[in-house]
Amino acid sequence: MTLNDIWFAAIAVLFTGYFVLEGFDFGVGALLPYLPKEERERQVMIGAIGPGWDGDEVWLIAAGGVLLAAFPEWCATLFSGFYLPLLLILLALIVRGVAFEYRGKHNGRRWRRNWDRCLFWGSVVPAFLWGVVVGNIVRGIALDEKHEFVGTFWDLLNPFALLGGLTTLALFVTHGAVFLALKTRGRIRRKAKGVAEKSGVVAAVLAIAFLTWAQAMEGSFASVLLTVVAIGAWAAGMVANFFGREGRAFLGSAAALGAATISLFAALYPDVLPSTVGSENGLDIENAASTPKTLQIMTWVAVVFLPLVLLYQSWTYWAFRRRIGVRNVPASH
Repeated sequence: MTLNDIWFAAIAVLFTGYFVLEGFDFGVGALLPYLPKEERERQVMIGAIGPGWDGDEVWLIAAGGVLLAAFPEWCATLFSGFYLPLLLILLALIVRGVAFEYRGKHNGRRWRRNWDRCLFWGSVVPAFLWGVVVGNIVRGIALDEKHEFVGTFWDLLNPFALLGGLTTLALFVTHGAVFLALKTRGRIRRKAKGVAEKSGVVAAVLAIAFLTWAQAMEGSFASVLLTVVAIGAWAAGMVANFFGREGRAFLGSAAALGAATISLFAALYPDVLPSTVGSENGLDIENAASTPKTLQIMTWVAVVFLPLVLLYQSWTYWAFRRRIGVRNVPASH
């Protein structure tokens, strides 16, 4: 195994961590207009993800930094070819972050209602577009011999990528509902469990279709096996949710998202961005990578700092592990 292989695996792990952790944040934001009946229940939902949402985004920042340093050609082509969807994702994340910070600065109903809309769209847009981006990475895009994107934005909206977008949106909504059932008390907990029962079935159908299509295009033995694991973990999680075992349900949905993400990277390997206008124009872990010296330096930096980041985030979730309910929220005036 070379350093190129190791850093490809590292990027897969970082995006897996991001989709698993930020996935339920997106799901909670998408459910914000539908589950709560009154303001304190909205605050319960926001409080469930409040301590960790910004830390979860660190996984995306780290993935982007590693991508740029370890595979600069991949990063450059990705950002030029996916400029508009990635820009929309970035803008949505900015709007969502501002909404978290500003929503509680004023007690006016209109003020909070507008920021709630920002939280909703700031969650739904990335949840959908990440699936579109990942779908196009697996499928490949139009690259010429200089590894430059020669297609159009509309080429990215192909049936496979759109199915990927619907799949990630449904998976994240269910993952968020399962998380709320685990993290809250009272009516929100009961409603979240009911939402997960229904959306979990929709997500399962979409995920099976998307992952099967992906494996048919690019699959290997390892990626097919991981797909089977993902489907099994999702089924186990939904059964646990039905019987009110919130902890097991969340572990199941998290394991399913993780296995599904890694299965797509395993199907892609050793390519990192295939070309649809000639396989020789595609990018792989060799022609997209930095110099061996750069990868060596990055490896030592990761060995030192990665455990610290993991310890800090683990402590954060442990410190805020208790359930919350409306009795933990002061009455609004």
